[in-house]
Amino acid sequence: MTSEHPETDSAPSPGPTSPAAPAVQVPNPLGHLLEVLQLERVGDGDGSAADPEHFRGVSVHQPTGRVYGGQVLAQAVLAAGRTVPDGRLPHSLHGYFLRPGDLGVPIDLAVERLRDGRSFSARRTHAIQHGKPILSMIASFQEEQGGIEHSSPMPDAPDPETVPSALDVLGGIDHPIARFWSHHSAFELRHVGGSLYLGPDGEPKDHQMVWMRARGDVGDDQLLHRALMAYACDQVMLEPILREAGIAWVTPGISIASLDHAMWWHRDVRVDEWLLYVQSASSAQGGRGLGAARVFAQDGTLVASIAQEGMVRLPAL
Repeated sequence: MTSEHPETDSAPSPGPTSPAAPAVQVPNPLGHLLEVLQLERVGDGDGSAADPEHFRGVSVHQPTGRVYGGQVLAQAVLAAGRTVPDGRLPHSLHGYFLRPGDLGVPIDLAVERLRDGRSFSARRTHAIQHGKPILSMIASFQEEQGGIEHSSPMPDAPDPETVPSALDVLGGIDHPIARFWSHHSAFELRHVGGSLYLGPDGEPKDHQMVWMRARGDVGDDQLLHRALMAYACDQVMLEPILREAGIAWVTPGISIASLDHAMWWHRDVRVDEWLLYVQSASSAQGGRGLGAARVFAQDGTLVASIAQEGMVRLPAL
């Protein structure tokens, strides 16, 4: 990770050559994350652009020393969700990561009430540090309604319990980032066909599948589950770009950052049950790449679609 990142950090490389902040021991990573996501209300504005409603949050330690982008995205979703009428859940968001986040400084979240219609609500949220936005997001919320039902089928995938975990791959490596992903992450990741933690794919391809699940029970708050999906997915969204290019997180001099992020939640989701991320990368050019994902519950139900463009740079390119 380099200082030119335009955003809060995306997933850090777990390789032994990566710079890392000292490890922080977290006995219950998921519990700690849930505490971090309990935002404090610090201002009761009228919701206009001139007088937004204000919330405040802190950050989860990251071995990169920078705020993780998925965390800020989740906090923005939760802040916006606390201002909408009861019964309305986020169905889409579009956000831009603008500046790096500082782990030692609280994050202020300013929420503007753009519109409350008969069944939809729209909110703009700015995540702010040092008086400047590090994330700008618009999210739309909807009441539960009936309608046409259709979804793409889930592709064949091995049972998640048969796929090696990050602990299997990284558990024996004595390095802060390896320890973070294997022991101190709130989510368990299992890459079908092998991860990119320690080396590139032996057969480069523009797609991958990843099973993901929170490391414990999250409860029944559907807003929280959807925010936690936003948190978790930022770890893997750009990996198909690396896989197709034949590079890995440990590639010397690699510089990666999320630029923007879009999500559509189609149905209720539980992040404490296995979710399959079916991912692809349609294009990479100009130091940027586009990653996409369809997310399925283990029973084959399509629960979300995601897209993210990111900066992906190598010293020789």
